[in-house]
Amino acid sequence: MMLRYALRTVRARKAGFLGAFLALMCAAALITACGTLLDTGLRGTIRTERYAATPVLVSADQYVRRTTVKHKKGKTKVKHKAKPIAERAWLPEHLRDGLARTPGVARVVPELTFLAQPSTPVGTGGRAAYGHAWDSAALTSYRLAAGRAPRTADDLVIDGDLAARARLRTGDRLTVQSTRAPRTYRISGIATPATPVRHQTSLFFSAAEARRLAAHPGQVTAFGVLPAKGVDPERVRQAVARALHGTTARVTTGDARGPVEFLDAAAARTRLVSMGGAMGGTSLLVAVLVVVGTFALTVQQRHRELALLRAVAATPGQIRRLLGGEALIVGAVAGTAGALLGLPLGGWLHSRFVALGAVPDTLEHTVGVFPPLAALAATLLGAWAAARIASRRISRIRPAEALAEARTERTRPARGRIAAGLLLLAGGVVLVVLLTSLRTEPASTPVTFLAVVVLSTSVALLGPLLVKAAALLLAGPLRRTGHGGKLATANLRGNAARMASVVTPLTLLIGMTCTVLFVQSTLDDAARVQARDGVRADWVVTARGPGVPGEAAERLRARHDTVTEVVRTTVRVGLDKYPAQGVTPAGLTRTWDPGVTAGSLGRLGPGTVAVSELAAEQRHLRPGSTLRLTLGDGTPATLTVAAVYARGLGFGDLTLAHDLVARHVDNPLASSVLVGTTRTQTELATTLREFPALRVLSPAAADVLRADRQRTNAEVGYLAMGLVLAFTAIAVVNTLAMSVAERVREFALLRLAGATRRQVLRMLRTEALSVLFLATALGSGVALAVLTAFSVGMTGRAAPTVTPLLYVAVVGGAGLLALLASALPGRAALRVRAVTVATAKE
Repeated sequence: MMLRYALRTVRARKAGFLGAFLALMCAAALITACGTLLDTGLRGTIRTERYAATPVLVSADQYVRRTTVKHKKGKTKVKHKAKPIAERAWLPEHLRDGLARTPGVARVVPELTFLAQPSTPVGTGGRAAYGHAWDSAALTSYRLAAGRAPRTADDLVIDGDLAARARLRTGDRLTVQSTRAPRTYRISGIATPATPVRHQTSLFFSAAEARRLAAHPGQVTAFGVLPAKGVDPERVRQAVARALHGTTARVTTGDARGPVEFLDAAAARTRLVSMGGAMGGTSLLVAVLVVVGTFALTVQQRHRELALLRAVAATPGQIRRLLGGEALIVGAVAGTAGALLGLPLGGWLHSRFVALGAVPDTLEHTVGVFPPLAALAATLLGAWAAARIASRRISRIRPAEALAEARTERTRPARGRIAAGLLLLAGGVVLVVLLTSLRTEPASTPVTFLAVVVLSTSVALLGPLLVKAAALLLAGPLRRTGHGGKLATANLRGNAARMASVVTPLTLLIGMTCTVLFVQSTLDDAARVQARDGVRADWVVTARGPGVPGEAAERLRARHDTVTEVVRTTVRVGLDKYPAQGVTPAGLTRTWDPGVTAGSLGRLGPGTVAVSELAAEQRHLRPGSTLRLTLGDGTPATLTVAAVYARGLGFGDLTLAHDLVARHVDNPLASSVLVGTTRTQTELATTLREFPALRVLSPAAADVLRADRQRTNAEVGYLAMGLVLAFTAIAVVNTLAMSVAERVREFALLRLAGATRRQVLRMLRTEALSVLFLATALGSGVALAVLTAFSVGMTGRAAPTVTPLLYVAVVGGAGLLALLASALPGRAALRVRAVTVATAKE
């Protein structure tokens, strides 16, 4: 019966439920979009291209694996954990003989994959470019469309896409930047694949030249295993797996070949799972806070109706079931619409991540049924829970009290609400204190946004008290603004709960926006300062292409300059990931100063490592300690700590010898070269004239380039949280519009009492500015506390980076939303004749 009555109520009060509908629909769309990212990370397809003609593929293990055994209360627990490595792992070439003897195998094709960037005016169309030996062309089934196979070290076969894009023909000359100095080759042939290759450009060299450029003697990237005619590939896979038993090699077939080929796509899966989970969790918390506030305002607007139901013998349980039924009806419709809208929104979000380079386009966007169903379930549950929370007061008090409260607001919030608000405030303070001790970005980022949401929730619960306190504080200034100010003061005092429902989303919007904008800038600026203070070189050599070749550094050394090559990578200590770099040890202190606090950089060499203070603290290291780690390509290494330095944020947590790192990365070219010299910029450029892709910059100019790269990386974070902020902005407009629309009768009575339309609108504007003042103070306070704690933990200084102009823009944008959302409904309400509204039935 109550469900039928709820359905009738929803039909009769469509306009009254519009605000709740919009809030729930936006929440469902946001959760669905985040869910599709999470689903893509878990189940996204990575289709093979290079190995399309290779039914069975043998590759190296791309994971660091650890097994732990625990004995507790007579039971033994064994846990297997694995984490991906940053670079491509290689296989011993001698495995080929054993594979060739495996039953059912017709041919084993060794594969070499290495950096090979062609120098053409039109580039490669955004495709990654790799070099291979021509002998492995059969793995994709490339066939010569023109010319011949490469025979000498100067020969090169290019794919048809590059030939058409750059208008190259056989006999033309093409310069290629690979792992050594750039070299010009003669195009001996043009090859086309049997199946489409859309995401990479392939350059084929002679076998000897490919081995030289791959720079991994005695090793291969993979083996392509071609079954004999009529033999089932699955049987061959099983036979190959048995033949490789006891090694770390992995055997893959079908769609599992894609992650072996596109390592960046495989790594992006983990990134998307983390990003989608973080966005989804934050979105869910924000959605719950917004939806509860919206339903509370909806129930408050119907207080008289619900009080009359209590007066005609409706029981508290019936009231709860009525409101719960209404919430489920609205939630079902809004959740369905939002889930459907969230699917294209998730696709757009994925495409933007691809455009920003955060996710490769080889990881296909996955659209499954789970995200929209989960969003619908979350919407239904959230709507029902919000309705139950909002109905607690009206369903518990006596009918007579309900009728009395329908006309006037309670003078004091419920004790339970105050207690819950204080409890959440204490929880937010605990999170802020915890944030000061977190020194890694993966650990601090989720706590940062959780602290903002928790503190904003405490503001929502303590809102009526805060509004009344603000009314007392602003009473004097508001009275000086005239009759509109006096009316606004009276409304702030007499309708604190209604005003608090508007303060909450505004506080969340300002606090969350400031946190999103300034968290990244705080971290980036601290890293830039450390890097700028630590570079002592006179000049910095950078490249427009993949990097600075070692031959360029040797040219500079020949002129007696102090040259430090810097190669970036990521290593694992146990299963923990650390950013690392390789630097040239000779003359290091002339060009680089990481702020050594213990030990000496003079001891840095092939068997030693320098570590940041953070890494030293986490791993309990000091000079002379032994550190076991896994290099980027999975090679284990045992090193002795030579020094501990302070500027880990600017230079990474581990610093190793350049040659050690360069042998174990996909791109051994230096990301930059630091030069200590008395020569001028022009003289250095003249020395490097044979390397046209290189630039000689001052340290200040190099710092500007670093800032540009940081801004590009920050865009990913802004986009990730931008949808949450957009949802919060919509909630601000929605709540304000609902709050103003409720007051049509109040405006009519003011008009009948002699107030003009301009005076009523001035009152609304004054109220909106008062609420904005309070929300700005609370939101800024929340953001400042969280950002300061984040800065203390990550940089060691209580100095968050806040751009004043950007902060003013945030507050100004929130103020514009508040003014528009109150002025437009107010003007619409004042268009109706006051007498008509005052004499109409409620």
